[in-house]
Amino acid sequence: MPTSGIVTNIQRCSTEDGPGIRTTVFLKGCPMKCLWCHNIEAIDPESTLVWYAVKCIGAQSCVRACPEGALELTPDGLQIDREKCAVCGDCEDACPTGAVKVMGKVWSSEDLVQELLRDKVFFETSNGGITLSGGEATYQAEFAIEVAERLQSQGVHVALDTCGYCSEKTMRDFLPHVDMVLYDMKTMDPVKHREYTGVPIDRVLSNALIVAESRKPVWIRTPVIPEHTDDDKNIRAIARFILDNMPTVERYDLLAFNRMCIDKYALFDLEYPLKDYDLMTRDRMERLAHIAREEGLENVFWSGMTKDSRTKDYSDDQEVKTCG
Repeated sequence: MPTSGIVTNIQRCSTEDGPGIRTTVFLKGCPMKCLWCHNIEAIDPESTLVWYAVKCIGAQSCVRACPEGALELTPDGLQIDREKCAVCGDCEDACPTGAVKVMGKVWSSEDLVQELLRDKVFFETSNGGITLSGGEATYQAEFAIEVAERLQSQGVHVALDTCGYCSEKTMRDFLPHVDMVLYDMKTMDPVKHREYTGVPIDRVLSNALIVAESRKPVWIRTPVIPEHTDDDKNIRAIARFILDNMPTVERYDLLAFNRMCIDKYALFDLEYPLKDYDLMTRDRMERLAHIAREEGLENVFWSGMTKDSRTKDYSDDQEVKTCG
């Protein structure tokens, strides 16, 4: 029998989650609670209901369709009683504009694979594939592994995008069924790591060594967050760890901070903790990449939205910068 899992989004034509053109699957559930998390909807392992004010026309079809009486349209918008809400999806089906949506749909591994194989022609022509992400893909390990196995049997390249925080057994079980690993390393400071992510760093580092043992190709990625992960010492320490322990790392990516997730937090009646933090400057991102290169890494890249340090104007740096 196929296993089932909960998926928040299937993002097609991605060029940032591994080589070639890829389809990225965002699975529900994550053991970390990063202060800067951009996928807030994927942290909770259970499905949740959200309301998009900009799409709402006030038809109240959702209110009438709710069997639990959990919805009420007020002058301040749609109020969701989350204690009553059974996340049945009746409101989503009834809404004429898609203003209410269940965040996290249940898929069988078989059905998900068939959906993903629709994009196979793009993978074949670009040397791309599927990236299992989240949340944290290892959080739904049995489901994700079965999906990976089925995809590989169809000749599809599979990448695991992971924060590294899972049991040793889970990591060892997962690795034979993926072709490469995208591995997050946020900060090497144990105190800061627990403060920023909610979990200790030890398991992240020990699982990194297990990934290295597998000899799979690896891309290391660091979110560069102002006043959190953007100091010289941290980037230097991560670069040194890679050089000393992970010989199959093909590239090191520095991902510049942005605030594009603020609206996502509002969907859950939350405020983005870093909403008042400024963007990184181009010069600073170049400097951090240079530091990693100084330590001996050859393929160092940075990307993302930046603020030019000379003009103070905001700009979106779509072209990945190389310092290798």
